[in-house]
Amino acid sequence: MKIRNLVALTAALSISTAAFAADNGEALFKKNNCGMCHTPASKAVGPALSDIAAKYKGDKGAQATLEAKVRSGGKGSFGAMPMPPTASTVSDGDIKTMVAWVLSRK
Repeated sequence: MKIRNLVALTAALSISTAAFAADNGEALFKKNNCGMCHTPASKAVGPALSDIAAKYKGDKGAQATLEAKVRSGGKGSFGAMPMPPTASTVSDGDIKTMVAWVLSRK
């Protein structure tokens, strides 16, 4: 009986954490002005969030790859327009949360 309760609690916390990260990822995305170049469903200056999520769907290394790209900048993945590096005032934890949120998009 105790093991069942522990499993249920663990599952509930996992779902709550994922929901919090999703909400927090969107808030951080907005706070850090990522929406100036990226929109949910259509290409702007940078690729649409849905296009990023689709391109990296199923890629087990996508989280780490995109975290590095967001931190340092990049080019060539979605065209000629380079992505500038993210300001040093944005923490690695915030980048991790935003990337997870972007990858969760449909």
